[in-house]
Amino acid sequence: MSHTASPTTPGETHWVLTLSCPDRPGIVHAVAGLLADHGGNITESQQFGDALTGLFFMRVQVTSAVTYDELAGALERICAAFDMTWSLDVAGRPVRTLVMGSTAAHCLNDLAFRQRSEKLPVDLVAVVSNHTVLEPLAQFYGIPFHHVPVTAATKADAEARLLELVEELDVELVVLARYMQILSDELCRRLAGRVINIHHSFLPSFKGARPYAQAHDRGVKLIGATAHYVTGDLDEGPIIEQDVERVDHTRSVDDLVALGQDVERRALARAVRWHAEHRVLLDGHRTIVFR
Repeated sequence: MSHTASPTTPGETHWVLTLSCPDRPGIVHAVAGLLADHGGNITESQQFGDALTGLFFMRVQVTSAVTYDELAGALERICAAFDMTWSLDVAGRPVRTLVMGSTAAHCLNDLAFRQRSEKLPVDLVAVVSNHTVLEPLAQFYGIPFHHVPVTAATKADAEARLLELVEELDVELVVLARYMQILSDELCRRLAGRVINIHHSFLPSFKGARPYAQAHDRGVKLIGATAHYVTGDLDEGPIIEQDVERVDHTRSVDDLVALGQDVERRALARAVRWHAEHRVLLDGHRTIVFR
């Protein structure tokens, strides 16, 4: 099914509603009935009941002439009956996004290009980096650049500056586009569910310096990348998307690096798009992704 919002008639808005609650009979009937009562025409609907957690998840796109307050008020009236958590937004609205990077440019460049050429529904309001290498790229795309150096002594100040920018720019999403710094537990808690990271994935795992050289030395047959929400547990947050590329003995270390960067930007772009389109719902330490 297309992820593009359907055309609306004059006076109508295309809304996207997501919700979760304990699974029980009547949820879909109640939601569909509420939307119908408010002149809503459902253009896309997906739902999932998790047998492990007993939770129900739903994503609905609907066109309606009612205001946000009218629709939100109606949702609040059924919220208590189902112990429901919900979110309502205009479908396709660009999400205000801050990108953090260090020296690698491939993920930042890919997101900025997709935002321009593929209507990736994000508004890139700032690039923050602990180096200045990415400043020319940010300038090329017309994105304000902020150099925030980080050392062991200045880490707390750097994170305070980041939070200031998040507040000042009304940032809704932070993307770590190969940002080679570990965020503190406190910052992860402050921005829970709003920070997406991308990192390479190997079987077996190689950490530390020159992971692709280590992988080449071990003769790996798969390289990959994982995009996930950031938590205080390093690289262990809820996974949004993963991608892999098969390789063989003919590939050099440089080949693996180039292929790895391609896999990273593909996985990150999909994760950012799905988040911005409200297709990702948190289910404990897992995610439900309505593609």
